[in-house]
Amino acid sequence: MNTLKRSALALALVAGLAAAPLASTQNYSDGIPVKPMSKFRNFEDQQQVDQQSRQQYQQLLGQAQQKQALMPDNHPQVIRLRAIARRLIPFTTRWNPEAANWKWEVNLLNSATVNAFCMPGGRIAFYSGILTKLNLTDDEVAIVMGHEIGHALREHGREQAGKATTANLFGRVASIGLSAWLGVDQRLTDAGANAVTQLAVLKFSREDESEADDVGLDLAARAGFDPRAGVALWTKMGQLNQGQPLEFLSTHPSGNSRIDDMNRNMPLVLPVFARARGLDPNALPPYHSMAISRR
Repeated sequence: MNTLKRSALALALVAGLAAAPLASTQNYSDGIPVKPMSKFRNFEDQQQVDQQSRQQYQQLLGQAQQKQALMPDNHPQVIRLRAIARRLIPFTTRWNPEAANWKWEVNLLNSATVNAFCMPGGRIAFYSGILTKLNLTDDEVAIVMGHEIGHALREHGREQAGKATTANLFGRVASIGLSAWLGVDQRLTDAGANAVTQLAVLKFSREDESEADDVGLDLAARAGFDPRAGVALWTKMGQLNQGQPLEFLSTHPSGNSRIDDMNRNMPLVLPVFARARGLDPNALPPYHSMAISRR
């Protein structure tokens, strides 16, 4: 990206938790278990990654502002997104204690793109297309936002860079050894090694997506959002993404795989959600994906 004039950044969201029907105490012993983070992320310098993330985020906002695509602070959907984020953020330290020090930001870009992301350090952006084309409820927005936050919390960017470096190194060594053993031109074995390395990196990406789904469900439930919205969300996504690539050759799990994984995790997160809402886990009302008004 070209260097652009920095736009005014959104207000930090850590302070001033919005009113929400949450339990007064946090119980981190239930919900989805937190696994140790990948050591591959240590191949990349955290400070450098954070600095790059900050620069890229500011450049993105600057470009959007120049195109009059950066929605203002008083836009109803911006207010809505930030309110949802304020409910999720207090529970992020369960997945990464460093999140307590992040300067969280949430912005909305006026674009038909169906996407959202969270950069390292808690820099969140939604594209308006994902809100309007999927007509997301607050519960579904919380699932999307929690998923994207999950990538940042688990430092998947650093992890992927480390895994790619390691895979390429092993692929190179294997190519040299295979070339010597077969007595053939190393360029031939390089091609095969590169193909295997690429498939390995894709598998790494799918694992990260699944972990981000877990984090998103857990965060949403603790914040009082219905985790069953994840199933409704991916049903909508499946209808929108007809003709997607085979899961084996994709960086993302298939929608059906995600729904299956979420359903397996429901016994873990529904009691958390019920507690946050002050409900009886055995008497939860059915979840209805009700369309919200488009603003």
